[in-house]
Amino acid sequence: MPPRPTPPSTRPVGAVTRGTTNPNRLRRMDRWIAAMHGPALRRSTETPVAVDLGYGAAPWTALELMRRLRTAEPRTEVVGIEIEPARVEAARPYEREGLRFMHGGFEVPLPQRPLLIRAANVLRQYDEDEVAAVWRRLCARLAPGGLLVEGTCDEIGRRHVWVALGPDGPRTVTFATRLGSLDRPSDLAERLPKALIHRNVPGEPVHSFLRDFDRAWAAAAPYASLGARQRWIRTVGDLAADWPLTGTGTDGLRRWRQGEVTVDWNALAPSSR
Repeated sequence: MPPRPTPPSTRPVGAVTRGTTNPNRLRRMDRWIAAMHGPALRRSTETPVAVDLGYGAAPWTALELMRRLRTAEPRTEVVGIEIEPARVEAARPYEREGLRFMHGGFEVPLPQRPLLIRAANVLRQYDEDEVAAVWRRLCARLAPGGLLVEGTCDEIGRRHVWVALGPDGPRTVTFATRLGSLDRPSDLAERLPKALIHRNVPGEPVHSFLRDFDRAWAAAAPYASLGARQRWIRTVGDLAADWPLTGTGTDGLRRWRQGEVTVDWNALAPSSR
């Protein structure tokens, strides 16, 4: 008698992260998502679902994501997905209307396609050549008009860099910081996502961008007497002359005032080797 076929594995895809998390760590990323992706959440004819993928050892980031997205669309539901079963069980007491937790990984085991997947501080432990495949897998799970936000921040949320991707692939890169903590824009280099962090070397676009960012920051030094925000706004305005920043004009200024700047992905994408 031939052997029985082996049933397909139900093991989640991915590896366990360190799980480090702190309240309000992802506030800058969340506020950007609510502002930029809020219209897509509101247009949804079904209940919009967002995923906090790899939320870590405590459920704070999922709770905060739900609250912030509901300021944009009150119907939004958030699902926290973790590859470590013990973390899921620890999060269960925090479940409530609009928030639940489940075991899983990059396969995103939901019956419906989410309108948002946020993967913060998840891919830093992976190799650079693994990132594209993870991006493709996650983007394939998005609903039409959905968004994947993948990036990195420091432990208390002062400095972030993230990539926004749609079902068609990467679209933009956003740099966000608490301006009072910034010596120069290239300080954000240590928070570049895995797809870019090893490309911050001469000859790569992201290195050229950060070099020009620092030069514009130095040129805007006279504005420091008006405060770090005014210096940042002047810096980003000058940077827009040479780099394809998104959201220029009134909307862009509103984001710049938050200590953000968003650049077209194609301008910073790694060069081929």
